Amino acid sequence: MEKILVIGAAGQIGSELTLALRKVYGDANVFATDIKDAPKDVKKSGPFQIMDVMDDKRLIHFVIRYKITQIYLLAAVLSGNAERLPLQAWDINMRSLLNILDLAREVGINKVFWPSSIAVFGTTTPKTDTPQLTIMEPNTVYGISKLAGERWCEYYFNKHHLDVRSIRYPGLISYKTEAGGGTTDYAVEIFYDAIETGSYECFLKPDAALPMMFMPDAIRATIELMEADESKLTVHSGYNLSGISFSPAQLADEIKKIIPDFKITYKPDFRQAIAESWPKSIDDRVARNDWGWNHEYDLEKMSKIMIKEIKKKLDH
Repeated sequence: MEKILVIGAAGQIGSELTLALRKVYGDANVFATDIKDAPKDVKKSGPFQIMDVMDDKRLIHFVIRYKITQIYLLAAVLSGNAERLPLQAWDINMRSLLNILDLAREVGINKVFWPSSIAVFGTTTPKTDTPQLTIMEPNTVYGISKLAGERWCEYYFNKHHLDVRSIRYPGLISYKTEAGGGTTDYAVEIFYDAIETGSYECFLKPDAALPMMFMPDAIRATIELMEADESKLTVHSGYNLSGISFSPAQLADEIKKIIPDFKITYKPDFRQAIAESWPKSIDDRVARNDWGWNHEYDLEKMSKIMIKEIKKKLDH
């Protein structure tokens, strides 16, 4: 039986991925950790511990004690926050990954998952249907750390035969957890404000189209990749992954179909420049060919679920 360690289990991806993994592998076999407290459902459904991924001595003792076979490293400083604290973000994002890669090599971990991002792309990258292999010149701290991380993952695969798997996540949208300091967070915030106040001031321009994905698709993609036959995988850096692409104006129009009086205004900040350096849409044919990836949710279906579930959550 696999014994799985999720690091960053209190975050946007981690809190939902932990619960999904427990359904697959059993509650007692998925160990959740984070530097901060986790949501109640994560703590109630299985083991949870406060732990810092930078504490490599405690980490290795934990892995050996609980006979961990797979590690999901989700701890990171995201794009918006990373620009405010560049050196701290670089240190956390890089050292945490290197700690895990080295630990996995020493202990003999079966598989490691580490999330990359569309932030690995830059202003010189083709913006439409960005291919798997292309120019990658990120100009954000977050993007630079993700690109460096991809190179380390592939290095450990080639040098040490470590089975590291990664996805270049687009912007992720979830009703279960609040936004966490990323450039695509408007696509979560907008739903809360639409329901609570009927209006939203967007920090991106109306036509700032970006690749996005509804969280259930992202969680399913992650588990499917980790369960895929290693012999079929041709990418050991980060797989392109696509769901839906839209702009703030397009999302606002979709919300107005359900909340007709909703109003949106625009006040672009520093995150607009970050958005302009990222792709507008992603070509993920390699993922679809290698491990059968296929997204389920479009903009209309996602928006209906987001509004319904957030209303329920806010008791509206």
